This record gives sequence, structure tokens and C-alpha cells, in this order.
Amino acid sequence: MAPTVQSASPRPNRALLWGAAGSALLMVAGLGAFAYASQVAARRAPGGSDITVTLQDNACQPNELTVPAGRTSFRIVNRTERAVEWEILDGVMVVEERENIAPGLSQTLSARLKAGEYAITCGLLSNARGRLVVTPAASGTPLEAPKLVAFVGPLAEYQVFTQLQARALQREVTALDEAIRAGDLAKARALYSQARAPYLRLSPVAGRIADLANAIDPVAAYLAGRELDAAFTGFHRLEYGLFATNSLDGLAPVSAKLVTDVGTLRERLRALKAAPADMPDGAARVLRGLADTTAGGGANVYARTDLADFDASLAGIAKIVALLKPVAGEAAPTAFSAVETKLSSLEARLAALRGPDGYRAFDAVAADDRQALVEGARDLGQALDQTSEAIGLGQGGA
Repeated sequence: MAPTVQSASPRPNRALLWGAAGSALLMVAGLGAFAYASQVAARRAPGGSDITVTLQDNACQPNELTVPAGRTSFRIVNRTERAVEWEILDGVMVVEERENIAPGLSQTLSARLKAGEYAITCGLLSNARGRLVVTPAASGTPLEAPKLVAFVGPLAEYQVFTQLQARALQREVTALDEAIRAGDLAKARALYSQARAPYLRLSPVAGRIADLANAIDPVAAYLAGRELDAAFTGFHRLEYGLFATNSLDGLAPVSAKLVTDVGTLRERLRALKAAPADMPDGAARVLRGLADTTAGGGANVYARTDLADFDASLAGIAKIVALLKPVAGEAAPTAFSAVETKLSSLEARLAALRGPDGYRAFDAVAADDRQALVEGARDLGQALDQTSEAIGLGQGGA
């Protein structure tokens, strides 16, 4: 049929060919325009439009970005069929992240970046990473750094706090491992949330160490094979066995590896040299993660112990706020007062959900109460960001 039509109607086919060629040229031009627009967007100074990064099944689009140093806002669009996260990584350290980006939706992320080269994650943890280049800030806009001596005391106290929590974490995961190896399912279930608490109190710093976080606390939703993925290890793999399958089968090597990974984390935290900005920035990052996971239905999808997780995370954040008070309360009293007010409000909202027998299961929490926690976490995170900016943290390498 095709040859007959072609010989009988040469002119229409030539028109079709020209039309197809024109369409192809338009498509190429469109793709070129899109690529050019992406590069232009990536060069925009902070304060302009958000830079859009689209997460596809196996890559980011664009896969390479260039931005100037300072604060930049990104709009992350999820074009996959999975809820995913997006991270900016400096080596193995997480600089900033957004979690639980639902399929077909987008979230924004504002990051204060220093000059250098970073990696960006592109959906599932197994996907190849993209590249983010941050160029030096314009020489005509010098940035003022705070006096570091003011933070010597808070940083030293926070180092002591992290070491105490790391020791408690190792003790608790060892007890959980012993219960699993002893075949005591009921005891292991009772110890699960208790073992997680020190890790969550450490999350402003521990959550930044991406390689260990991906071993200690990965969620199945971010892995290609979900619960069957070989990378599904750590707390949530134990949670899946203890609360979903109600079985200890196969958990002994998982708990043994968790003990080992926690030992490595403890060593890395001991050697980690934190900067003043790491405290408020880490707390704000955790709060954004809490808001994202709470809005998305929680991270403990088998045990439903997310309110206990929220409590432990908030305790770690409250410690940072208390340590910052002598410096931030004097340097930026209005901004820091907002932090204290929003922290107290969020603590009260959470406490209202606790009964005589502890927190209720997360799937039994009313939608309005969940939303109140989401909004409270976001408000507190924003107040911490504003305080950090007000006292000059993170602007000149502090």
C-alpha cells in the first residue's frame, strides 16, 4: 500500500516530508532553547526565579548546573512514578535536601552554597548523580563573617552532646541486636523506637553523613527494589521484619551490620569538626525533613512510631537552640525570640498527642493534627534560617 500511495501522490508526500523536516527542526530548536534556558537559569543570581530541576526515572534534567555562591532557590519537579528525595552533596556530606517529593509534584529548596563542586542526587539512591558547580560570589559584594570566638563554647558543648548521644545509640542498638539474636521478638519490638531515638537526636549532624545515613536509615521507597533491595538495611529493614512480617528471620545479620555502622558513625562524629553554621543549618534541614515525611505519611510505615521519632528529633533541635541562645539572643534578639516561640509552640502541639501510655500510632493521628506538626516544623525551620542570616552565619565560611 505504501509504494502505491507514494507513486500516485508525489506532491502530498513531498509536503509531508517538508512538514516532517520542519517539525524536526522545530523540535531541535525547542530542545536547544530548553537547554539554553536551563543554562541561563542556572546562572541567575539568588533572588531571581527558582532554578528548575526535573527528576526523571534515571537522571536529572538538567544533569549539570552552575550557580553563583550565596543563596539559591531550586524547584524540584518529580516526573517519576515514585516518591523521591533530592540532595546536594559535598563528598559524603549532605549540604541540603528535600524528602518525599510526590510523583507529578514539585517542592522548592533554598540553599546557601559556598564556591565549589557538588553532587546532586537524581531520584532513587542507585541512580547516577548530577553535578552542581558553584562559582565565587561577585567581588563587589563582600560578605561579613561572624566572630568565631563567640561560638567556641556552644560548639564544644555540642560536640560533647553528640558524643553522649552516639554512645547511647551504640548501647541501644547493641541491646536491640542482642534481643534479635536471642530470638525474642516481643523484646526487639519494644526496643526498636528506643534504639532509634539517639540517632534522631543526632540527625542535624549524623544525617549529613550520606554514606552512613544510607546504610543506617534508608527507607524502602527510595530504593529500586523497595523492601527486596539489597541496600534496604538498618533501622527500617529491622522495622519491616519486626512489625510487617512479624518475624526475626534474616534480621540477625542486619542488626549486626547496624551495630558496626553505628560504631563507624561514632568514630566519624568524633573526628568531625563542625562550623557555627552547622548547628542552625542542620536543625533547619532536619525540620524540613520532618515536615516532608510527616506530610507524606511518616517514615516508620510498618511500626507507625513517627511521633516518637518526631519527639527525639525535636529534642536534638531544642539542644541546638539552647546552645545558640547566648550568642544569637544577643546578636539578633528579635529573630531568636521567634525561634524560641515557634519551638515552644511545636513542642506543645506534639505533647498534646501524647497519652498516658505514650504517643498514639501515627495512622491514628487526625489530619488536622498532622498538618499542625507540618506547619510548625516548617515555621521553626524558617525562623532558624532567618536567625542564621541575621547573625551572619555561613556567609564568610563560618
